[in-house]
Amino acid sequence: MNDTTVRVCAAICGLIIGAIFIGVMSLTLPANFGETLLDLSSEYYPFTIQNLMWLLFFVGLSDVLVRFIRGSRELRQMRLHLLPEDEETMLRAQDLGPIYTRVRPPPLVEPNFLQRLIMRIALQFQSGRSVAQANALLNSSLELFQHEIDLKYNMMRYMVWLIPTLGFIGTVVGIADALGEAGDMPDTSDQSALTDWMKELTGSLGLAFDTTLVALLLSAVLVFLMHVAQGREESALNRAGQYCLDNLVNRLYEK
Repeated sequence: MNDTTVRVCAAICGLIIGAIFIGVMSLTLPANFGETLLDLSSEYYPFTIQNLMWLLFFVGLSDVLVRFIRGSRELRQMRLHLLPEDEETMLRAQDLGPIYTRVRPPPLVEPNFLQRLIMRIALQFQSGRSVAQANALLNSSLELFQHEIDLKYNMMRYMVWLIPTLGFIGTVVGIADALGEAGDMPDTSDQSALTDWMKELTGSLGLAFDTTLVALLLSAVLVFLMHVAQGREESALNRAGQYCLDNLVNRLYEK
């Protein structure tokens, strides 16, 4: 499967796991925690802002996991010793054919950064016989791959923005409900009605602050994991570039 298909499947799995997680929490959490994290007392439960944020959080987690696995796979390419690593070997154009054949992935398998770099440089040197052009191609390819990595985190950045936004929307809704309740203050002599009114008022204010609290916690976790995964992919790309420079470009022999 290509990268897009894998990410879509992971997002669907994240939604399913998130729904299961919400169901388990609604059955096991104490009332006060359930109210804060899930808004269990809402008349619209389970269709609450908190539950929506949890679902988006798990979708984001699934995407982080895909990127982390991809970064780990890229790092493992360094252990395959695809290029000569001794201190004596020099490479001529005719030596690159077997290397290209060895690193070329099977059909329908997406190549890794290291494989793509080796194949590009091998093809360029076989056609141009220029070490300078091979080095320029390596640099431009690394820039393109860096941009490619950055693009793959766009959806995750949107999730990181969307979750706090939903929290702030919940805050606005809660405050608006509280203001509406404040305008319907009952007769102060009716203690029962006054107590019910205070419960409604504090419940709306609680929703306002609970949604923001949950949103900030979830987004903080997601941002941290996103940076860890992106750093792993960028580290793999840097190591692939250094590996190609040391063991391919610097070994090329023009004559």
